[in-house]
Amino acid sequence: MPSLQDLLSSLLSRRELSECVTLHKTIPQKKAVEVDFPAELGEKITRALQSRGIHKLYSHQYETFRTVKEGKNVVVVTPTASGKTLCYNLPVMSRLLSSQDARALYLFPTKALSQDQQAELNETVLGADLGLKVFTYDGDTPSSIRVAARDSGRIVISNPDMLHAGILPNHPKWIKFLASLQFVVIDEIHIYRGVFGSHMANLIRRLKRILAFYGAHPVFICCSATIGNPDHLAETLIGEPVTLVNNNGAPSGIKHLVLYNPPLVDPVQGIRRGVVTESVRIAKEFLLNGVKTIVFARSRVRTELIGSYINRDLANRYSDNRHIRVETYRGGYLPRERRMIEQGLRNGSIQGVVSTNALELGIDIGGLDAAVLAGFPGSIASLWQQAGRAGRRSDESAAFMIASSAPTDQYLVKHPEYLLGESPESAWVDPDNPYILSDHIKCAVFEIPFKDSETFGPAAGEMLRILEEEGVVRLSGGTWYWADRSYPAEQISLRSSSPENVVIIDITGGRQEVIGEMDVPSAKELLHEGAVYLHRQDQFLVTELDLEHHTCRVTGKDVNFYTDTIVKTDIKVLHEDHRELTAGAGVLLGDVLVRTQVTKYKKLKFRTHENLGYGDVFLPPEEVHTRSLALIFQEETPIHKAFYEAPEYIREQLIGRLGNLLIQVAPVFLLCDSRDLGTAERLKDPHTGYPTIYIYDRAPGGSGLSEGFARRLEVIRDAAAALVTSCPCEGGCPSCIGPEDEKAAVGNIKEAVIRFFDHWK
Repeated sequence: MPSLQDLLSSLLSRRELSECVTLHKTIPQKKAVEVDFPAELGEKITRALQSRGIHKLYSHQYETFRTVKEGKNVVVVTPTASGKTLCYNLPVMSRLLSSQDARALYLFPTKALSQDQQAELNETVLGADLGLKVFTYDGDTPSSIRVAARDSGRIVISNPDMLHAGILPNHPKWIKFLASLQFVVIDEIHIYRGVFGSHMANLIRRLKRILAFYGAHPVFICCSATIGNPDHLAETLIGEPVTLVNNNGAPSGIKHLVLYNPPLVDPVQGIRRGVVTESVRIAKEFLLNGVKTIVFARSRVRTELIGSYINRDLANRYSDNRHIRVETYRGGYLPRERRMIEQGLRNGSIQGVVSTNALELGIDIGGLDAAVLAGFPGSIASLWQQAGRAGRRSDESAAFMIASSAPTDQYLVKHPEYLLGESPESAWVDPDNPYILSDHIKCAVFEIPFKDSETFGPAAGEMLRILEEEGVVRLSGGTWYWADRSYPAEQISLRSSSPENVVIIDITGGRQEVIGEMDVPSAKELLHEGAVYLHRQDQFLVTELDLEHHTCRVTGKDVNFYTDTIVKTDIKVLHEDHRELTAGAGVLLGDVLVRTQVTKYKKLKFRTHENLGYGDVFLPPEEVHTRSLALIFQEETPIHKAFYEAPEYIREQLIGRLGNLLIQVAPVFLLCDSRDLGTAERLKDPHTGYPTIYIYDRAPGGSGLSEGFARRLEVIRDAAAALVTSCPCEGGCPSCIGPEDEKAAVGNIKEAVIRFFDHWK
């Protein structure tokens, strides 16, 4: 087998590939910056590290140890595989060994990360006989172990969901642990952004409130991948100042970053070869040459398609390739399936994996040599995180980002200097999102009666009065008490708008076997009757979606197509917070009600993705109260003049193309995915009285994206203009404003869009 360097040279020397490469950046090897063990570390821990071949600390590990020893909160920001685990394990174990009462709580966003940490700690603690009891407390923990974790656990490893629904509502059972809690470790804090981050900030408010009740004031140790504002994010999440540690001292091997824009198959219409097809092609090149490879896809369906195509192609070859095992990995799989795949990657029995961003986090999946990104993952921070999943052992590695036809992807491959020169995006959290705040105040009152003088965000008093009107709390003697029979944490999901998932049941041949799960909004789009559900190379036809009982029944069936849905959207302004003239447009920020409904689905042929027909969907709509930015084409603004310069017969199509283009480009500048934003366009909006483009957060209550869009409106506008102007197509294509519509009014819509941006300055 050729070396990775030789394989890359061979691939990039092929004309059909080299012509599509817009960037090949070689990131040089980096040597370690090491420091001797601090004396305070203790002899036991020193011996434990030496027994594992660790004889010095990286500079960031040493600095974190010192900062925590001084009693300061800290956030550590270094790349993937830089030894962040020791940053928190060393100060925690040092304190726990010197103080027999001290306890520590570790919070990870997923069960898989929790189990990884349990294995890591067991290796250190048990191997060195340190005598520290470590327990994982999650939904899979048996009841007998849960009791032991509460009573004798020195380090308890859990996740936000269990803290929310298991630990805090039952805090009297945890009094021994919570009263002695000296450390709270929060790993992967860059995950806690948007709605999930708002929930997390309120969850920490509840935790600190209970800890203060028991007299505990722990030090917080946070870890993050590289983002633009890690210290600000950490301070928002924990509500306290933090010290930033970002002087990475870990070594890294040579990494090759390649940006690849698939070739045009129709230069006139600007249609490129599909990202799925090209990802399969590049991944197979690596796998056939013995390179362990991970492919990141942007959706559940795309993950299953790529995995299926790779496996079918390898099985059809007349060679010894059947031993190459490739699996798919995504949310919704059963825990035993995920554990089996993770184990197979670690022990080498699985050579390749196709995953959603579920494997973007630091789960130990062994040594991978190449990462193929099937489309821009939504943010520069995520791109570097996914690319970093290859080469985790300081060996040479490669990362290919294959651009889709989406405008975001096309902007990046045509402006690689932005990717390399711009600092990663910032993560924003709104702890005072009214919907989320209200939910957590309910939980807080249930946990401990709420003093009228307490603070829990600026709107706590108003929220409590609203809850009193609903009859769930009551005020007596200056204290609010829980007055309802319900268990509030049970009704609140930290990760989606629906607390209960739809369970997918395979009824093939009369059996009743649970094969997966999905949140309700996604189920309406992917599990409607007639949909094709793809699951680890198997195909199932949905026979019934029962939303009342949260079940979906499917039956195994081989078909030559998959399905995609068509969604209709309506929007209504509920309240204006702010309106101003900025960046040449009227800009409104406020609350809106968004009503979406799946109306039809289309059948798309495997491989060619040809449309084979449509079907109707009869499901109730989703209604979301959220935040929105409105671009108002009002009089005496450049945007008004630019719009009315266009002929009347083309304006409806023009405003629709503009809205879609803006939300496709925006994720380059905001820490989000294009699917986190929605758009609605109106030629004459009943609320503003002018042509208006609404750009709204899809998350209930909003997640700060509308406000972020308003702050960066000018740069998003200029990037959208640059993308359309530089696109080589003649009349519009999927890479800029969308494909040319033969049924539309006569006139070149792309020229109209370019003229529009020329005037909108």
